Amino acid sequence: MSQYPQTIKESTGEKIIRLLRWDKPAGRLILMIPALWAVFLAASGNPPLLLVGIIILGTFATSAAGCVINDLWDKDIDPQVARTKNRPLASRALSVKLGIIIFAIALLCAAGLAFYLNPLSFWLSVAAVPFIIGYPLAKRIFPVPQLVLSLCWGFAVLISWSAVTGNIDHNTWLLWGATIAWTLGFDTVYAMSDKEDDLKLGINSSAIFFGKYVAEVVGIFFILTAVLMAILAFSLQLQLIFWLGWVVAIMGWILQYQRIRKPQLPRSVYGKVFSQNVWLGFILLAGMIFG
Repeated sequence: MSQYPQTIKESTGEKIIRLLRWDKPAGRLILMIPALWAVFLAASGNPPLLLVGIIILGTFATSAAGCVINDLWDKDIDPQVARTKNRPLASRALSVKLGIIIFAIALLCAAGLAFYLNPLSFWLSVAAVPFIIGYPLAKRIFPVPQLVLSLCWGFAVLISWSAVTGNIDHNTWLLWGATIAWTLGFDTVYAMSDKEDDLKLGINSSAIFFGKYVAEVVGIFFILTAVLMAILAFSLQLQLIFWLGWVVAIMGWILQYQRIRKPQLPRSVYGKVFSQNVWLGFILLAGMIFG
């Protein structure tokens, strides 16, 4: 049965909220996390509140634009995938024309916020746009499209760090690398839920590319995240409270790895692992702020 049966009447506003995924905050928060990692670490835990607000609003606007352009590209694919068939553009609850308008508004909002940043951060924001627009196409031509998504997440680090310092240094790249590895890990898990549908449609994903070794590869991504975070913490001389959060995150990633190794898991398990990474990301953020 459809998640949104015909007997339930949705307003246009409710459909737009679903298009923007604001009814599923985990996906919006998980982009905000590395941006906040960067802004707090670059500012030694005490960034200007106005800048934090701009970064938060910017991630909401950017992720909204990313969700809409993804659904526009995939409007004919999503109806064939169990997880996505009820999305507003896939189910034709909203028109393509309205989708394009909403995408343009979200992108303009992000652009308006970018003008508050310094020149380096602004141009990094501009450089991120082709990756945001092109990510949905990557699954058609690139064997590991999750890498393209990870690069989008990496821009959140570069933009936010440079917004504080006006430059990019070796610590920025350490956090960038940790973010890339972390995103590859949790988004590969997320892709595992769509593996059967993607195989039928001929769509690429890291879950398909790594095959029977996918759980082990996810484990390696999480190990790399932890190692790069540790090197960064030593470089910035973070204190004990960060290391406590770091240990909690590692324990969480170990449990996730053990869980996804089990065969024939319900699809909902992979979504739960994705959501758990939001909490782990915020635990690490708390450690960065207070450590």
